[in-house]
Amino acid sequence: MTLPPRDALTTHEVTNQPPARGDADLWADDPALRDHARGGDAATLAAYGRDWGTAARRAAGRDANRHPPELVSVDAGGRRLDEVRFHPAYHDLLGAGLRDGYAATAWDGGSHVSHAAMVYMTSQVEPGVCCPMTMTYAAVPALAGTDLAATWGPKLTARAYDGRAVPLAAKPAATLGMAMTEKQGGSDVRANTTRAWPEGDAYRLRGHKWFCSAPMSDGFLTLAQADGGLTCFMVPRWLDHGRNGIRLTRLKDKLGNRANASAEIDYEDALAWRIGEEGAGLRRIIEMVHHTRLDTALAPAGLMRAALVEAHHWVAHRTAFQKRLIDQPLMRGVLADLALDWEGTLALGLRVARAFDGADAALRGFARIGVALAKFLGNKLCPNVTYEAMEVLGGMGYVEDGPMPLFYREAPLNSIWEGSGNVICLDVLRTLARDAAAGAAVDDALAQVAGQDRRFDAALAAHREAWPGLPLEAEARVFCESLGVLLTAATLLQQAPAAVSDGYIATRLGTRGRVTGAVRGLDTAGILARLSA
Repeated sequence: MTLPPRDALTTHEVTNQPPARGDADLWADDPALRDHARGGDAATLAAYGRDWGTAARRAAGRDANRHPPELVSVDAGGRRLDEVRFHPAYHDLLGAGLRDGYAATAWDGGSHVSHAAMVYMTSQVEPGVCCPMTMTYAAVPALAGTDLAATWGPKLTARAYDGRAVPLAAKPAATLGMAMTEKQGGSDVRANTTRAWPEGDAYRLRGHKWFCSAPMSDGFLTLAQADGGLTCFMVPRWLDHGRNGIRLTRLKDKLGNRANASAEIDYEDALAWRIGEEGAGLRRIIEMVHHTRLDTALAPAGLMRAALVEAHHWVAHRTAFQKRLIDQPLMRGVLADLALDWEGTLALGLRVARAFDGADAALRGFARIGVALAKFLGNKLCPNVTYEAMEVLGGMGYVEDGPMPLFYREAPLNSIWEGSGNVICLDVLRTLARDAAAGAAVDDALAQVAGQDRRFDAALAAHREAWPGLPLEAEARVFCESLGVLLTAATLLQQAPAAVSDGYIATRLGTRGRVTGAVRGLDTAGILARLSA
C-alpha cells in the first residue's frame, strides 16, 4: 500500500474534493450493459469488466496517451526501419485486449455481442488500442474463402500478442491494419491511383496512402488499381527474407486517439497478395468496413459512459451552496438528459450486434442498415455528451489532470472513421434502394412495439407520412436521424426500465429544448440509477 497524499497543508486544508475513484468493475457496475448485452457470454464479460475497470488499467491508458508513438525511420547507420515505437503501457493494453478475446471472441465460439461489449468497455479506459484490435477482428470475414484465410486467419484470432518485427510464420499471433484513403480521393476510393501489377502468384504495389491505420500492424488490407480495376490486396509488413517495400512517411499529428499511430505511407513496389478477383476490391473490403462500423457504433457509448461516470462521481462527492451537487434538481436534470443519449446509443448498438450473430436473411438485413444508423446517430450525440459532462466538473474538467480532455478529443473520431456522416446517410439510402430485406427488417423492428406507447405510434406515423418512399438526398440526414431515434426508442421500450424508455420517448420523440437539460418531467432517480450498480 502507498501512503495517502497530505490534505492538511501549511496554507490550507484540502476539503470538498472527491476521492480518487479507485478500482471499478465495468460489468458489475453497469446495469444498462448487463440488460442490453443479451446474447453475450456473461461470465466472459464479467471477467473482462473486472480486468479493465481497475485503476491500474486507467493509469496505463493515461501513460499511453501522455507518451504518444514515435516514428523511427532509420537506424543509427541510416538503414531503413520504418517502425513505430510505443510506450510500454500501449503494448500492455493491446496485449491484454487481444488475450482477453477482443478480436477473437466473435470467431472462436463467442459472439458479436460479446465483442461489441468489449469494445464498449475498452473505450472507457483507452480508446486508442481499439483501432488495431477492431481491424484485426474485422479482417477475418474479409479474408473468408481465400487462400490467405488459412495462413492469416489463425494468427488473427489467436488470443495472444506479438509486437516483434518478424515474419508472420515466426509469430503466434498477428494484427492487421487498413490503408485505403489517398490524397486526391478521400472517401471516393474509386479515385485511388496506387497501381498493382502481377509478379508470379503475387503482385507489386506502387503508390501512396494518405491515412494508414495502425501502421505497426503485421499486414494491411489495401486497395489498388490492377488491370481489371480496383482490387483488394493483403500487404504484409515483414517478408521471409526481410522488410517489405512499405515506407512510413510520417505519423499524423491527430486531435485525439493519440496513443494509436496513424501514418502516411508509400508503397515502393511492395509485395502483395490479391484478395478476391481483380475489379472486386470494394465488394471484398466492404466486409471489413461493415464489421469495423459495428465497433464505431459502440465506441461512442463507451466514451459517453466514461464521461458521465466521472461527472457523476464528481457531483456525488462535492458540495456547493451547502448542498451536494447530485441533490440539486437542475444538475440531476442535466445528467439524466445526457444519460438518455448514452443508454440509447448502447441499446441500439448491442441490438445491431445481435443481428450480426443472426443467420437468417431478416437479421442480416437489419445488421446492414442498423449498423449505419447506430453509427450515425450515436456519434453525432457523443461530442455534446462528453462536453456537457466536462462542464459538470467546471475548470477541473478542462485540465489534463483528469480524463475528460481525452474523452472530449476522442468524441469526434468514430463519426469520421469508416464513413463520415454524409457517407453513412447516403449508404443508408442505397441500402434501402437495393435491399428489400433491410427495409423490411427495420419495419418489422418498429412494428414489434406498435401499440405500446401512443407517442411512439404518433412519431412513427409522422415519419411514414413524411417519407412514404425514399427521401431526397438533401433530406438524408433528417431521415436517418428520425429512423435512428425511432429504432432506439423501440429498443428501449423492449429492454429498458420505464424511467428510461419513457424519458427517451418524451424528449427525443416529443418536444425538448435545444440545450441539454432543457427538459421536463424526467424520472431522474430511475435514469441516474443506470450509471452505477
